[in-house]
Amino acid sequence: MTAVLESAARSFVEHPSYGTGWHRVCAVEDLEPAWGEAALIAGRQVALFRTGSGEVFAVAQEDPATGAHVMARGITGSRGSRPTLASPLHKEVYDLGTGECLGAPELRLPTFGTRIVGGYIEVEL
Repeated sequence: MTAVLESAARSFVEHPSYGTGWHRVCAVEDLEPAWGEAALIAGRQVALFRTGSGEVFAVAQEDPATGAHVMARGITGSRGSRPTLASPLHKEVYDLGTGECLGAPELRLPTFGTRIVGGYIEVEL
């Protein structure tokens, strides 16, 4: 069975920049430091993180080891000067900047470019 929901309260307009390129996601202040948030950007699930020093990172929401979309619930930390993210499922630790898995070199977390423009976070897909 297929259910179709219609809403008269919303009208959706396709944005011309969907797809590759830069996408405005949220205000910087909407992203709590050391806490992840998931976002759907041009049909792709992305996990966003802001460090205590104000750096912003975007990675795939999909856990490379399990395929579950849970990375926004990961634990942020660091290894030396490298900001890291530990998967919430099996605790594999990834470099937030490069996506390298520090414990299992065969795993890699896709990363995306980020920038802050006018107080808003933009992600490049």
